[in-house]
Amino acid sequence: MSQESIELITVELLLDKVKAMRQQGYRLVQISGARLGEQLELTYSFDRDSRLENLRLHLPAADPRVPSISSIYSCVMLYENELHDLFDIQVEGMAVDFHGHLYNTAIKHPFGGACAPGAAPAPPGAGTGAGTGAAPTATK
Repeated sequence: MSQESIELITVELLLDKVKAMRQQGYRLVQISGARLGEQLELTYSFDRDSRLENLRLHLPAADPRVPSISSIYSCVMLYENELHDLFDIQVEGMAVDFHGHLYNTAIKHPFGGACAPGAAPAPPGAGTGAGTGAAPTATK
């Protein structure tokens, strides 16, 4: 049976905690980001022997910064560039920096910044199959 834990940390503890995970033989599974009002939440997930350990930290939505962990886990380059491109998080010291060009999005930093853009409301009945008796279909 697998187990999971979440440890809340500060950004100042991130590098030491990640180094400890590496020294204990954990592999990096993923880094996820979520916007929670006026802050951003990052979760760094690690696995060893079906044990999932998560390090979670919160950043202000305005001018968020976090140190790169690429000197500890080199595979992190895509995750860190994604955090920058989608959430406008400044990842300091990235080994490989795409300078904001990993993703081409219609909205620059769609989940970041102090005022993240809202989605436009869907037209009435869009995606519901309303009135047709049919299941919704994808369009190109």
